Amino acid sequence: MHTNYSRIIAGTMTWGSWGKQLLASQMAGLMHHCKNAGITTFDHADIYGGYTTEADFGNAFAQSGIDRESIEIISKCGIQYEAENRQNTIKHYDYSADYIIWSAETSLKNLQTDYLDLLLLHRPSPLMHPDEIAKAIDQLKTQGKIKEFGVSNFTPSQMTMVDTKNTITANQIQFSLTDFDAMHNGTLDHMITHSIIPMAWQPLGSVFREKNEQINRIHTVLDNLTEKYNATKDQLVLAWILKHPAGIHPVIGTTTPERITNAVKATEIELSLEDWFTLLVESQGHKVP
Repeated sequence: MHTNYSRIIAGTMTWGSWGKQLLASQMAGLMHHCKNAGITTFDHADIYGGYTTEADFGNAFAQSGIDRESIEIISKCGIQYEAENRQNTIKHYDYSADYIIWSAETSLKNLQTDYLDLLLLHRPSPLMHPDEIAKAIDQLKTQGKIKEFGVSNFTPSQMTMVDTKNTITANQIQFSLTDFDAMHNGTLDHMITHSIIPMAWQPLGSVFREKNEQINRIHTVLDNLTEKYNATKDQLVLAWILKHPAGIHPVIGTTTPERITNAVKATEIELSLEDWFTLLVESQGHKVP
């Protein structure tokens, strides 16, 4: 029985010191806003805020009065980052069983919760081994500290390798209208084949962050579609992702209440087949083969 993650997921990377530096009361308010809008899943990683954002969120969660059973919390581990509270001399990855367990338990303490709904390995390491990973994941699951296990930024072959000893529930990947390699390199095919939930980080891609010919072409199409669908541009960009048959869950990074509400409404938009392909063609700059 899979955990039921909300279709739109709230990414917390910019909630703390790597972004908006929200106070506990502001974070708690944002959590309530997400919940009221229909977002119940919150995405973390131990490294966010240089290993500080989970604890900030945990304090806000404790203040919020939100029932733990009514939300889902995701976190990630494995990146050893150069930060004030770590003695790392170089950014690297650690997927020893001891480190995965220590990292998950530290996240639990910081988030002020007894369990994670989903623990992800943050990025693939050339030195990872499925047996070593399984040692940690089996223990964490047996102790009830994590419900499900997944990966992030993993290729099909890496998923296959890890999956030999661990059941992968989700893979969080970069995917958007401007970053769609996962459709062509077998990543999404693999996830459909193996019933793995795709979650997409940076789901708006560079559509609102860059100015170039590609972005101009996309905006020309979006301008035409906003009226047709009675939708905002960011909703249409999310609707494009949501149409993919893999059932992708966009992880949105915004802390703006209005944009959070907007994002959830994107789940009600059904892009036509031709409009979907028009956006793809303008993004890639050529017809499909």
